[in-house]
Amino acid sequence: MSIETTVTRAWQRQAAWLWLLLPISWLYGLITMLRRQAYKMGLLSSYRAPVPVMVIGNISVGGSGKTPLIIALVDYLQDRGVKVGVISRGYGGDSSQMPALVDAASLPNVVGDEPCLIVNMTDAPMAVCPNRKQAITTLLNAHPKLQFIIADDGLQHYALQRDIEWIVVDSARGFGNKQLLPTGFLREPMSRLEGATVIYHEGPNNSAAPHNKNTKQQSQADHLSMHLQADDMKLLWQPVLADAHIDAPKKGSRVHAVSGIGYPQRFFDTLHSLGFEVIGHPYPDHYEFSLAELLQYREYPVVITTKDAVKIRALLLKATAAQTLSNDHKELVSRLWILPVTAVLSDSCYDNLQQQLTVLNIDMSNSEKL
Repeated sequence: MSIETTVTRAWQRQAAWLWLLLPISWLYGLITMLRRQAYKMGLLSSYRAPVPVMVIGNISVGGSGKTPLIIALVDYLQDRGVKVGVISRGYGGDSSQMPALVDAASLPNVVGDEPCLIVNMTDAPMAVCPNRKQAITTLLNAHPKLQFIIADDGLQHYALQRDIEWIVVDSARGFGNKQLLPTGFLREPMSRLEGATVIYHEGPNNSAAPHNKNTKQQSQADHLSMHLQADDMKLLWQPVLADAHIDAPKKGSRVHAVSGIGYPQRFFDTLHSLGFEVIGHPYPDHYEFSLAELLQYREYPVVITTKDAVKIRALLLKATAAQTLSNDHKELVSRLWILPVTAVLSDSCYDNLQQQLTVLNIDMSNSEKL
């Protein structure tokens, strides 16, 4: 078991031994505060993009549902004619090849799995680089007519100035023991939510309530919320199976749920809520799977997330290009299913976005279609 998995599980059960790390959390908090203040005072330089920038991120480690949220917002803006692009640090990619534009042919080991997913789902212009200024410059050089840029997970990247901040909070996880890393899973203190637009990600049954009982934030959660809606399962790799017809797993059946996302339990809970008997196999976020590793999950269908599907599909492309898949791999492919999810936002989220864009002089009603 990796250190990351061990600590993540300790956060989930709020293990007592984590409090031994409190002095490190205090030091981390001090450095975080001094760094943010240095940017505010101009002691450290920051970059102002020539077009408005919206940052979507979280104050906690692990997944909060921001990638499906970004996909939903890009779709919404594109439908209204806004020329929107996306940037990301390209986590999991090869930084030596960045800055880089992302397109449908990009590989997750080069640009990262989430950028591949975003582009495959939206076809939006996108660039990746740990240096967000370089990412934006690359993006605008290739797409000079962009009106608006969404930055994926750049909340703590204060070298990039932003016009809008949306912070996604997972209502099911809440804030744990409310401590900073490594005692807790917070990247920044909860006070960081003040002044930002907070979107509460609710559970599959939409019944989860925010753990923070602050009246102002509770009021926001009543209106600014989202949940993930599961779509029909799809076979991961139809080409290998030619014209074979394979029925999707039925409710009540047992499935292997394999997940390398920030918070795998959410994926498992979604499958539970759909009526499946779940055998959960959690892996660290952005995990690099191998086909040989997936062969161990036999007998039952294997269900994966769209994020993991990007990487596993790339493995299959590489394998089929090199040689014909073995019978074992073909049998695995016949059991590999993707559970797509769509972020469903409350009407108030879109109302809030429209108000914020109006302030930035982005009028969706008058925007030309791409």
